[in-house]
Amino acid sequence: MGKSKNRKRKLNKKRLFIVLILFFLLSFIIVKVFNSNIKNIYIKGNELLTDQEIIDIAGIEDYPTSINNLSVTLESRLEKNQYILEADVTKSNLTSKITIEVKENYPLFYYQTENKTILYNKDKVTEKFTTPTVINQIPNTVYDKFLKAMKKVKKNILYRMSEIEYSPNEVDEERFFILMNDGNYVYLTLDKFLAINKYIDMVKSFDNKKGILYLDSGEYFDIFDE
Repeated sequence: MGKSKNRKRKLNKKRLFIVLILFFLLSFIIVKVFNSNIKNIYIKGNELLTDQEIIDIAGIEDYPTSINNLSVTLESRLEKNQYILEADVTKSNLTSKITIEVKENYPLFYYQTENKTILYNKDKVTEKFTTPTVINQIPNTVYDKFLKAMKKVKKNILYRMSEIEYSPNEVDEERFFILMNDGNYVYLTLDKFLAINKYIDMVKSFDNKKGILYLDSGEYFDIFDE
């Protein structure tokens, strides 16, 4: 058998030099990008909180560096706020542009018997908002179902309500009377509560006349005497 020859590979200095250059260049770009300051902030989904309030809550009012403000960090800060249910933060343009989309914990109604505003997630706050006022006590057996129904009312209808009164009768203990901001009255039950979402179209069909809309027993409109 012939003797095997040990061959030593020659170090390709040119190739090593190129690899090192590329490595340092890539590292420089990564550090530069993530250490760059936030330049543009876009806010979506907010109605209750202003853009500036959300920026302040996120802690980026001074447009700091992106590397110290990861998306998950910003989301965590935002979701600690009582009026934010969910937050989604995305970055683009090499992290210099931030888009914040929030789902707000908006107020449903002011509960006059407790002097508290009831929020979407059932939290209670002392601050008052432009919301309907529930003027009397709702029994515990009815309250939770009422709250679930109110959460399904469209916002453009919710803010048309002025006052809500728990108004049971001998037929239905889950009956409510609602005074609308436009002067109309509405009677409805919890089983038919979502019918209120068609309120605008219903009123238009009666040539915008004023009256009482009965949604607790059928759907008919009793026009006020002119």
